Amino acid sequence: MIEQTVDIATRDGKTTTFIVHPERNGPHPIILFFMDAPAIREELRDMARRIATAGYYVMLPNLYYRKGVLELADLPPLPEAEARARMFELMGSINIPMVMDDADALLAFADRDPAASPGKAGAIGYCMSGQYAINAAARHPERIACAASLYGVQLVTDRPDSPHLAAQKAKAELYFACAEHDTYAPLEMVEALDASLKQAKVNAEVELYPGVHHGFAFPQRGAVYDKPAAERHWERLFALFQRNLG
Repeated sequence: MIEQTVDIATRDGKTTTFIVHPERNGPHPIILFFMDAPAIREELRDMARRIATAGYYVMLPNLYYRKGVLELADLPPLPEAEARARMFELMGSINIPMVMDDADALLAFADRDPAASPGKAGAIGYCMSGQYAINAAARHPERIACAASLYGVQLVTDRPDSPHLAAQKAKAELYFACAEHDTYAPLEMVEALDASLKQAKVNAEVELYPGVHHGFAFPQRGAVYDKPAAERHWERLFALFQRNLG
């Protein structure tokens, strides 16, 4: 595997981006991997590496660069902890238009790298970034052929760029993995999302993972981590990539 960390120029500065891809048999299809709210950490890099081993050029950008933040300290479980307040502050400092500008810059950078395929690409996002993966597919309908939101939040809002509306502009196959017990993405939102996508006949699947909580796919999330559900989500992702990117 080949790994590098590069500063990619964007409209608002430079995003430090972890890139990993196989050493041989390139070029490889691009996967944009949008981080969750706790920011870049080795856990996410390991997940990027796992995707890359299947033959993909994975880009994991820091979305908090506008605030000068790359990594956060380990988050304590107490919801009132100062570190958690900082995380939510950072999460609220970015929005869909900002991250879509970042996605443009990431794809432009990859298009200059002979290790990255100029063809169809994919996008995934966890937690706060599920909305970004879906909007990236809408932003680049001819380029992004598949996108996945993993326990994504704010998927149905009253904004014009709400993911449930953006999904209708995408040509990609979309996948939504949702936890049964999720304070940040309640079942009411999941049901509204599913109904909206079905009514619009979007090429999408909304899958409810029974008995699990928000963050179930992260191995370092303590008791929240659910290995069977996490492995199911990997199975779903790799099948999605294989169908659409090869």
